[in-house]
Amino acid sequence: MEDEPNSGESQSVAWTFLSNHGHVLLCIAGEPEVRLRDVAQRVGITERAVQRIVADLEQEGYLTRVRSGRRNRYELHADRPLRHPIEAHRQVQALLDLVLETRTHNDPRAERGSARRKPR
Repeated sequence: MEDEPNSGESQSVAWTFLSNHGHVLLCIAGEPEVRLRDVAQRVGITERAVQRIVADLEQEGYLTRVRSGRRNRYELHADRPLRHPIEAHRQVQALLDLVLETRTHNDPRAERGSARRKPR
């Protein structure tokens, strides 16, 4: 039936609010040692497309690739501004805080408005 709610099955999404660059950045922010193959699978694009996006993010100073043995680890520079003029007054960290928030509504720290800062 057409009026039935989504049963949780995977459906093709026509559009999203974030670009593939944003999705790749979020995947790497959540798991800095993630394999690009895994990022491609999560985002739903090719591994080659992820490689191009990572190169773009590195070139513009949003990521630094650090070799760790046979793997890469990515350092995210969350103090960089978002790129479009509409959101350029915000830093990448604001997007990370919004999307990668893992606290529940029952967490008393969230109610106190505790800062979510990265250790320095």
